[in-house]
Amino acid sequence: MTEAETLRALAALAQASRLQIFRQLVVMGAEGMTPGRLSDALAMAPNALSFHLRELSAAGLISQQRDGRFLIYRAAFDTMNALLSYLSLNCCEWKPHDVSQPVPPRRDLMPQKVMNVLFICTHNSARSILAEALLNQLGGGRFRAYSAGSSPSGQVNPRAVALLEKNHFRVGELRSKDWAEFAAPGAPLMDFVLTVCDKAAGEVCPVWPGQPMSVHWGVPDPAAVTGPDAHIDAAFTDAFMVLQRRMSLFLNLPIEKLARLSLLSELQAIGQVTHA
Repeated sequence: MTEAETLRALAALAQASRLQIFRQLVVMGAEGMTPGRLSDALAMAPNALSFHLRELSAAGLISQQRDGRFLIYRAAFDTMNALLSYLSLNCCEWKPHDVSQPVPPRRDLMPQKVMNVLFICTHNSARSILAEALLNQLGGGRFRAYSAGSSPSGQVNPRAVALLEKNHFRVGELRSKDWAEFAAPGAPLMDFVLTVCDKAAGEVCPVWPGQPMSVHWGVPDPAAVTGPDAHIDAAFTDAFMVLQRRMSLFLNLPIEKLARLSLLSELQAIGQVTHA
């Protein structure tokens, strides 16, 4: 990477919205995101998003590819690696490497802990299912999400599945299950337990192994909405967008640096976000 290319990349990233877009695309990896999903996830107006995407593209930091009628944007990891290589050259006994190859891991650094998150709802068919799928895909490997219910319906709501598939989220592992699975011996130790419906929040939960942090993230139940299909679909979309916005805020928390009470306060504040 030349000095001019480095300056252009740094200038593009030296703006809060563009840095936020680039970080979101880095999290999504090879899957990338459509402009619509980026706009929803970052609560950014489409016209502003288009301007920032053009700036990042001009700097070579992101790429775009057409997939049918959709445009998919992805972080340009080769450019990112080249930028890191340029900035690190001759520093701390670092030696340049072929930027087409991954940077070898530092032996003196511990791998980042993967945090487990359990989303709870009474029937585990819609809201908690949406939350599980969102965090697993947006979490970039930092989180492993699960969901369960106090009285599971035994099946995932078809509208939730259709909405996730429409937005290119994985649905193959989703199932409606009892929260007792996660209180049993040998169950994954949870770091966070988040209730997404008021009824589940008011019930007596099992004793979760590992003493996870518990917070209520209530979302109106789209499955309870009646009327025309368009009205019901809109309710599911609203729930999806609110949860997506909360996931974006959650993923940007400096979790490892926050004291427990401060983290609890931040999580409670995120649970009050009601618009995407």
